[in-house]
Formats: sequence, C-alpha cells, structure tokens
Amino acid sequence: MTQSMELNDLSYKIIGCVYKVHSELGPGLLESTYEVCLEYEMRKAGLAVERQKPLPVIYDNIRLEAGYRIDLLVNHQVILELKSVDEIAPIHKAQLMTYLKLTGLKLGLLLNFNVQDMRKGINRIIM
Repeated sequence: MTQSMELNDLSYKIIGCVYKVHSELGPGLLESTYEVCLEYEMRKAGLAVERQKPLPVIYDNIRLEAGYRIDLLVNHQVILELKSVDEIAPIHKAQLMTYLKLTGLKLGLLLNFNVQDMRKGINRIIM
C-alpha cells in the first residue's frame, strides 16, 4: 500500500470518528470537550493518538519550546487542529500549515465542530 493510500485510509477512519463525536455532542461546546471525546473515539477505533503534543521549533540547531501544541496527532501522521468557532479564519489555516511545516508531515485536518453539518466543518490541508 502506498503512503498516500495509507493516509487516505487513515483520514477516512479519523473522519468517521469526527462524525460520530459531532453527532453525539452537536455544535456549541468547548474545543477541549470535542478534543477529549475525539481522542477517546479514535483510541476505541484502534488509532494511536497524542493529545496536546508539544511542538518545539528547531532554530540554530537547537530545540526551543515556543508554546506550540498539536491538539491531536494521529498515528504520527496526521495533525488535527480542533476549533469551535462561528467561522474558520485564515489564521486557523495558517496555524495548521505552520504545524505541518514544523513537523514535516503532509496531512492536517482543521475541524470546526461549531457547525450543524460536520461536512462543512472539515478542512483538509495537504503540504
């Protein structure tokens, strides 16, 4: 199986968990609530999940903590950035793109749970 196929399969599995959490909880809750519930749901589905993973910056060959934290890192391959906002802003996409750049990962999902239809809350970012 190619890496892109694996990423597609993985993102499909992740999005299934996202839909399940959103259909159970609905919109309007805090990001942290969706985060812990999604972590639980993905673990139940057999995925490896790290929550609030610190993301250092490498500067001048030195690893520096800059306060970045990945909401959820799935199978060491996909970054999930969770929001519960009226509308996704360009800064939210820029944040996820920064995380992808710093990690060297290729796929990120920007998820806004504050929507009636979760299909409208999923943004795929590919680097």
